[in-house]
Amino acid sequence: MKSQLELIDSSKVPEHVAVIMDGNGRWAKARGLERTRGHVAGVEAVRRVIEAASKAGIGYLTLYAFSTENWNRPKEEVDALLNLIVVALERETPGMIANNVRLGVIGDFARLSPESQASLLRSIESTSACSGVRVNLALSYSSRWELAEAARKMASDAVSGRIEVSDISEDMLSSYLTTAGMPDPDLLIRTGGDERVSNFLLWQIAYSELYFTDKYWPDFDEETFYAAIIDYQSRERRFGKTSEQVAN
Repeated sequence: MKSQLELIDSSKVPEHVAVIMDGNGRWAKARGLERTRGHVAGVEAVRRVIEAASKAGIGYLTLYAFSTENWNRPKEEVDALLNLIVVALERETPGMIANNVRLGVIGDFARLSPESQASLLRSIESTSACSGVRVNLALSYSSRWELAEAARKMASDAVSGRIEVSDISEDMLSSYLTTAGMPDPDLLIRTGGDERVSNFLLWQIAYSELYFTDKYWPDFDEETFYAAIIDYQSRERRFGKTSEQVAN
């Protein structure tokens, strides 16, 4: 069967794709399995999508793995999920290096255990020389936390005289975010059927195209990812302009 990858216009590939990976628990429940089995299956979907993004020529892929709100889940599930993420990253790091994938992590590191922090930093350092797709794992992340943290840092720099309040701009604020130096997402994908952004990259997705699918994350595969890109390429991105201005 012909892959939808062949239908993608290589001149209009989104530079940055963000994904809200939702539905692991419901996927497991529908099969009479424990929720943790859904998270294990979700790791396989992550591998598939990273490979698909690399083949499609995506520059940045940001995956929402664990939100600050997820800390409110039962401790057993939280511990199992975080351990799974860390172990999976350790296991996948050699493969990422072989495939020229660079890893980054955004979020509140301070809430992770010292062992988890050390493991993540090893994976980040090991892939730092890779020049292919940049995979950002949003871990212990929420956009409101990120914006509040940016405000605190800017206020501190203003008080100390490192910046002038009159110089604060949208670009300056962006430079204080965890995604500083990266392009904003062109496309945001959410799996699992819900149509909301759930406190994810609220500043950065101001002009992102949104794509929702009913598929649970463990069922999300390369062809579904390519379908989302093809849908994105069919849209007219005006950024406040008229269609005529865009055409010209």
